[in-house]
Amino acid sequence: MLESQSIQRATLLAVVLSVVPCSGLAVGAHRWPDQRQVGPLLCHADFPLDKYVPFFQEIAELQTDLVSTLGVSKTREYIHLYLFSKRSTYQRYLREHFPGVPYRRALFVKGHGPGMVFAYASGDFQVDLRHECTHALLHASLPMVPLWLDEGLAEYFEMPASQRQRGSPHGGPVRRAVLFRRYADVQSLEAISGIDKMNGRDYRQAWSWVHFMLHGPVAAGDELRSFLGDIQAQVPPGRLSDRLTEKVPDLNRQFVRHFRR
Repeated sequence: MLESQSIQRATLLAVVLSVVPCSGLAVGAHRWPDQRQVGPLLCHADFPLDKYVPFFQEIAELQTDLVSTLGVSKTREYIHLYLFSKRSTYQRYLREHFPGVPYRRALFVKGHGPGMVFAYASGDFQVDLRHECTHALLHASLPMVPLWLDEGLAEYFEMPASQRQRGSPHGGPVRRAVLFRRYADVQSLEAISGIDKMNGRDYRQAWSWVHFMLHGPVAAGDELRSFLGDIQAQVPPGRLSDRLTEKVPDLNRQFVRHFRR
């Protein structure tokens, strides 16, 4: 995503039960003119969803992609999508149920209950939903994901499957940055303390390291999957930067080579 687009989305990992009961969002079917289930997705919309069914089937397949690509387990938890036709209705709904949360074009919220994704039908509707549903599915399978990696994976999987390796708008800027050696290492990404501290460049750099691990040296991809496997097994995973450096001793040079190719 372009910088202005990336920073309009956010992940809110909060105890939402203290704000509004999760069940209270889904009850009262009359409030949602269209509701349907597609795979692990429970969709609630204030507009007809017929034309989006093929897209929701694609979103539902994200879970299969995450399992096969990252080695995480398939979640048994449903993900609730709350979709609005107008930005104004979306904003009003969020103000009512999540007062004080800064405006974002799309939002993932996770508390003690099922993950919830909120979005409105903007020009980037499909990209936004892939991004936020990636967060939702990851957090339904794993007890935690480091912030930078969480966002890097969401940036990677927000593209259609056919465009993930070579179709991201991040590709060109990252290649130019690497050419002039203006890239962030994993340690600097690990040091980011909060979502409000991330800017467009950070999202882009997080994407670049995920791309490197998934399409670069086999050892890097294996270590990413091992790292996530430890998190899933609730084994202290340590720092991914340390693990990558151990498995790929010339890590930064390999990263540069990857994008120069």
